[in-house]
Amino acid sequence: MKKIQEEKIIFENELSFKSSFPSLRNYFFWHYHPELELVYIEAPHGIRNVGKHISNFTESDLILIGPNIPHLNFDYGIKTHYYQAVIQMKTSLVDVLMDTPECNKIKELLERSYLGLSFKGKTKKEVARRIKDFKSERKLDGLLDLIKIFQILAESNEFDVLNTDDMRVRLCFHDKIRMEIIYNYVHENYHNKLNVHEIAQAVNLTTSAFCRYFKKQTNLTFTNFANSYRISMAKIFLLQNISVSEVCYQVGFNSISYFSTLFKKLVGKTPMDFKSK
Repeated sequence: MKKIQEEKIIFENELSFKSSFPSLRNYFFWHYHPELELVYIEAPHGIRNVGKHISNFTESDLILIGPNIPHLNFDYGIKTHYYQAVIQMKTSLVDVLMDTPECNKIKELLERSYLGLSFKGKTKKEVARRIKDFKSERKLDGLLDLIKIFQILAESNEFDVLNTDDMRVRLCFHDKIRMEIIYNYVHENYHNKLNVHEIAQAVNLTTSAFCRYFKKQTNLTFTNFANSYRISMAKIFLLQNISVSEVCYQVGFNSISYFSTLFKKLVGKTPMDFKSK
């Protein structure tokens, strides 16, 4: 079993922030770091997991992650083309912004970031545009652009709070090890009939204790999570010119009508409509 990893972020000389375009789609990377992180990703779908929060995103996602919050890389498992940009800030820069009176709104934003924030609407579109134009090598100009991005986020009410509890590193590492085992099990077996007794045994819990534990960690039942993951995988296969019926069985469903009903419930359109669009 792997323990959650502390990511060591290396900054260039004379820079207190870093922008990068990581590609870790085949790597299950549970990690944390003391630096603040802003992530923007464009993909047909993906898994958003910050602290104890687990959910799916579609088309794009803009996430602010506070210092030392365990999170999974947002491109994990994505098989299609995607764009991902990550901006990370040294703790010293965060401290300066927190102590600057002109940045009071940003200070409030940073104080909320330990819960994990997901932005949407016009805010996401505007910040996405600025992130794509962002040039960290411009140093001072880049810093000013970054402050402007955070000012836009700070003045927005278009966001969801992902956690209700403080998710910083004091979150029990053992929980993260268990969740990694569960994720890997679902990822490797979603096309088969998932056995809740088997996964409960793998994490050393009784079946009833596992069900309670998983619901407490994710606010989802294991069945709902597994079905959501299957539908996410179905989106990938539908984009690969595979028929709806083939996809249905390929992601572990035995009934095309149930698959179609669940797909529409979670995605908002039928598999055929999604495939056509």
